[in-house]
Amino acid sequence: MLNIAVIGGGVGGLSAAIALRDKGHRVDVYEQTAELRAVGAGFGVLPNAMHLLATVGLDKDVQRIGFSADDSIARDAQGNRLGVENWPQKRSSLGRTFAVHRGEFQQVLVSKLPPEVVHLGKKAVEVRQHDGGGTSVDFADGTTITADLVIGADGIRTVVQASLGLEVRATGEGVMAYRTLVPVEKLSWAQQDKRLAIWFGEGRTFLCYLVSAGRIMNVVGYVPSDRDAAESWSAEGDLGQLREAFAGWEPRVQETIEAAGSTFKWGVFDRPPLTRWSTESVTLLGDAAHAMVPHLGQGANQAIEDAFALATILDGAGQESLAGLLKVYESVRIDRTSLVQNVSREAGRLYRDFSNDDMTKKAEAISDLISRNHIAGYDAIAEAERALSRHRATA
Repeated sequence: MLNIAVIGGGVGGLSAAIALRDKGHRVDVYEQTAELRAVGAGFGVLPNAMHLLATVGLDKDVQRIGFSADDSIARDAQGNRLGVENWPQKRSSLGRTFAVHRGEFQQVLVSKLPPEVVHLGKKAVEVRQHDGGGTSVDFADGTTITADLVIGADGIRTVVQASLGLEVRATGEGVMAYRTLVPVEKLSWAQQDKRLAIWFGEGRTFLCYLVSAGRIMNVVGYVPSDRDAAESWSAEGDLGQLREAFAGWEPRVQETIEAAGSTFKWGVFDRPPLTRWSTESVTLLGDAAHAMVPHLGQGANQAIEDAFALATILDGAGQESLAGLLKVYESVRIDRTSLVQNVSREAGRLYRDFSNDDMTKKAEAISDLISRNHIAGYDAIAEAERALSRHRATA
């Protein structure tokens, strides 16, 4: 059994705590905020993550708080339907897709952990690795903890990544994203059609899908921008600018924007893959390891994959085997997440290159990217088990 400290109480960190505790390890989660807030609105739990959550009984909770996003409809800016079936995710043998509110999903994860496991108001400021094994973490409140393994699940502004001597420079995509939540009763069109809906226009995309058991519409509008914007989920946006960005688009889009009471905005930034994630007693997961652009909706799903792959590889592990097993985790996950980063990047380029005469072709191209690169049909546990078998065979 390992004594594990997870730095960061987001989707990846909490999923890792659940998966690792399921393997018998002692795990504590340290989150810098004083409360777990509903930051980031909605996201899709895709089949590659859904089947992992089912192994610890969380699939029913996702279905309870979420809404099916298996069916979708694509249109152009004038409302004409594009001939793309169930874009962008093709159905997967691993399961269905459900859209959830991030805050509600975090609360589901927290509810699966004993109260004493999650420590709030713990901002990590320094990570110190010891020559004899183990790592200490110093917090802003003056306290220090020591663990056999420290997992950096602390997002894009990661202290743990920095402790490994890694630095990744973010570059802007020239895209601004607006996000808002709208009660579904305010949208007449959504009373008739509850499918995920996406509209494509010249350099712009408007996306709507239901969360919170169908009560709330999650809305995201991507627009080109030559201004630097905060890489933040919670920077206040301007509804007037959102209206202007989608002026002249079809009535359903206009109705949705008019029903919004407020909006948040964030700049979309890209990062190259890291070449390593781990030392003998520290590793990374989620955005701290592989922050990616949002165009496949895979960010949170890849963090969940990390969590369950790591737990699979560390099943039965002790301190003496930890360093070698972290290398196994790093090897299997770097290749996978680098691929997803690259496909997400390419999908973004296709989004921005839409024009009225080839929208269906481009939508099909994005769908083909997802299917051809085995994005939603990947079994992270099975791949981790195969990597572990190879490691044992050569040890």
